[in-house]
Amino acid sequence: MNILTCIKQVPASSDVKVDPITGVLIRDGNNTKMNPYDLYAIETALRIKEQTGAKVSTITMGPPSATTVLKESIWMGCDEAALLTDRKFAGADVVATSYTLSQGIKAMGEFDLIICGKQTTDGDTAQVGPEIAECLRIPHIAYVDKIIEVKEKSMVVSISMDKTVEIWEIQFPCLITVDKGIFTPRLPSYKRSLEFANQPIRQLTIQDMIDSDATHYGLMGSPTQVERMFPPTKNTEKVMWEQEDLAQIMASKLRDLKLL
Repeated sequence: MNILTCIKQVPASSDVKVDPITGVLIRDGNNTKMNPYDLYAIETALRIKEQTGAKVSTITMGPPSATTVLKESIWMGCDEAALLTDRKFAGADVVATSYTLSQGIKAMGEFDLIICGKQTTDGDTAQVGPEIAECLRIPHIAYVDKIIEVKEKSMVVSISMDKTVEIWEIQFPCLITVDKGIFTPRLPSYKRSLEFANQPIRQLTIQDMIDSDATHYGLMGSPTQVERMFPPTKNTEKVMWEQEDLAQIMASKLRDLKLL
């Protein structure tokens, strides 16, 4: 059984810089970490590996500095990793990102199961995982919070909806996205960090894709364009009221701020 986990390097804090021309985040590899939801995806893959003897690979798209999170995944217990990196991939929206990852997955080989974190902390769209599945034309289930059974040709999972808990069986090959309650992620192993210190990270560019048309990637392949992106302005201003009828005063203030 071959399992692939999609991971991402994200800013480690809210203090991020934005390119004033392209309107996208500047990802220079400084002050970054692995997307927290991806830790749960890796742990899910490793739990299935312990149960079935599966091979677990990881993939990410980003600048060369993103190899940091790929190495971390190997130190956690994954077997190999690949980086999709090319200037032509830069500035991609969720559609172009999903398409690029799907092309990278095809270039890596065939997988029975693809696992993604529910969402990323820098985008919060929760769309990339399902869109990868659509690009690959495989079934998918989002918001999985429990792996009930892994069979030879399928798996049974539980998903928590707003008002119900549903049990579904899905056939391989397939993709699932997992929520943070599914497992407690393990820490990277110091022993593995020494053992796999020189583990090669495969790098794939647009020339390695089955579709090498640059208009399908990055900014050119993105149907949505960001007009302006900027860090929120921090405002610590506060007002203290001690009068009676505070509800009316607050309502008046909210109307003045055009929040009502």
